[in-house]
Amino acid sequence: MISIIVGTNRQDSISKQIANQYKRLLAERNEESAIIDLRELPDDFIFSALYHNTGKNAAFNKILDQLNQSEKFVFIVPEYNGSFPGVLKAFIDGMTYPSSFLNKKCALVGLSSGVQGAGLALSHLTDIFNYLGMHVLALKPKLARIEKNMEEGKIKDPLYLELLEDQVRQLISF
Repeated sequence: MISIIVGTNRQDSISKQIANQYKRLLAERNEESAIIDLRELPDDFIFSALYHNTGKNAAFNKILDQLNQSEKFVFIVPEYNGSFPGVLKAFIDGMTYPSSFLNKKCALVGLSSGVQGAGLALSHLTDIFNYLGMHVLALKPKLARIEKNMEEGKIKDPLYLELLEDQVRQLISF
């Protein structure tokens, strides 16, 4: 099972649209996947599920159980203030250290409204995952000016589509 993590809790996010499109790409290759949408995190998880409260929030534990059953992950990462969203960092901090990510594999997809496609965000996240012992796929599509490259909730740019297709193929064999 491959878990696709929507890296923001913003309502109606483009990240969620791309996660849905990524799920379809995996399904076309008969790969089972599930989306973990950070909008579904309990509102109080930072206080009720982390650190000394580990294991005490049933709703967060359900998400953690799903994540722990996965051997591969795809993180759809929007750029926020030159890095990735704080909710994604808090989510990662809530994982069981180090077993949630140790020796597992992930792919990263960056997106931004600007011209960098979340390059710095992906670099920051790669550093964190390397620290946690997770193997990060080298191909990291950086989808810049994302709003201009979407149509009806799907990526329309041929290069972006090719990059995602290549990443899906690599992730499956990774």
